[in-house]
Amino acid sequence: MNLTRHRWLSRLASVAVLLAITACATPTVLNTQWSNPSFTAKPMRKILVVGITKDSTNRRVYEDAMVAQLNARGVQAMPSYGFAPEPGPVPQEVVQKAIDDFGASGVLLTRVVNVSQSVRVTPGMYMGPPRSMGFQGFHGFYSGMWATSFHSPPTITVTENVVADTRLFEARDFQIVWTASTTTSTSGSASTTALLQQFATLIATTLAQDGMI
Repeated sequence: MNLTRHRWLSRLASVAVLLAITACATPTVLNTQWSNPSFTAKPMRKILVVGITKDSTNRRVYEDAMVAQLNARGVQAMPSYGFAPEPGPVPQEVVQKAIDDFGASGVLLTRVVNVSQSVRVTPGMYMGPPRSMGFQGFHGFYSGMWATSFHSPPTITVTENVVADTRLFEARDFQIVWTASTTTSTSGSASTTALLQQFATLIATTLAQDGMI
């Protein structure tokens, strides 16, 4: 392989690596956050975690991921499916009993508020041989055309953007003491479990940075 061709293929490999890095970008981003300036009973050390979704499996995965993240930061946390395993709304008295029995100081609630889709079309790409191929005579030029030409077809990527609202309530009188809006982009090969774990890490990290836990 001549030096010019090697450099050309190296550039192509660099482009592929850059595209791979871009595709692995953080799926969940923090849009906005707010802390109640009048709330002083922090940090919270016992939190009940509630995921609001009709998909009971995703709810359990999310609550377990969030509980693990809170536990790692010194917070005792309990998933709501422990006292309300069935999907759907839970009677207020059931929630209150769970709070009292656990001795929770706060309730962390997450729900999806909006889902939208975006479509991105990447044009196809054709890369011919380097110009030096033209100075190798007919036979070198002819074989070089077949050896070094590259074609990539156009691609269509559909991204689902999930906007979630997460709120931390003080358990005594249920005032909102902290809230955050996030957007999770679900394109690519990341599993739902991986997305929920990354989401939980982001929320727990932000809560810690804001002094709530």
